[in-house]
Amino acid sequence: MRQTMARRLLDRMFVAGEIVEVEQVATRMRRIRIGGEALAGLAWTPGQHVRVLIGDGRGLLGGVLRTYSIWRHDPTWEALDLIGYDHGGDSPGASWARNAAPGQEISFTRPEGGFVVREGSYHVFAGEETASVAFGAMVRDLPEDAAVYGAVEAEGPGDHLELPRELVRVCRNGAPAAGSQTLVDAVRKLDLPDEPGVAYLAGEARTIQAVRAHLVNERGWSRRDVHTKPFWVPGRRGLD
Repeated sequence: MRQTMARRLLDRMFVAGEIVEVEQVATRMRRIRIGGEALAGLAWTPGQHVRVLIGDGRGLLGGVLRTYSIWRHDPTWEALDLIGYDHGGDSPGASWARNAAPGQEISFTRPEGGFVVREGSYHVFAGEETASVAFGAMVRDLPEDAAVYGAVEAEGPGDHLELPRELVRVCRNGAPAAGSQTLVDAVRKLDLPDEPGVAYLAGEARTIQAVRAHLVNERGWSRRDVHTKPFWVPGRRGLD
């Protein structure tokens, strides 16, 4: 009886699917395609994410939730693509991305989140590996004639995800990702129009705060034109 009630609760909270394909798309990134009849009618706005139940799929007490941006989804599909980043170690999220394989059952929440494309005369994207998945989906959603600028940071050349538009690529080469001056300097060098556009900053919290400070204090942007999404903070449980 208790298991039946837990199953009903799980079915209300989560979408059930199965991993149908896995592809290595960068040195530490794997595209994980999830399929299933329940995915056909999912509503999704590019930039949104899902929360994957990792561990014992029979109940929340036996598992943990980890957040993943959606790389691609089409309502006519019975599938969606996530991209998992393996930052090393044995944390739940990294282990799941590393070990995901076709045939594994999976439960996840419906797409959610407000980090999506807004109206603007041009668009600026800045972030690192963890942001590039959302950026790819958002850039793909823009009209072909939309003006797009940006910089993406990664550890090394092989860690960059291929994006639909060409953004400036920079590498840390062993420097810390937290509080990264590399990304701030890359954004500072962007040749942007004189008038502000709309910016999307995502990744490590302190780094995106520094990039926002540059846009506001050095370029004269309004804070309302700078949209931020802190994906992780060093040592913060639940963001691993």
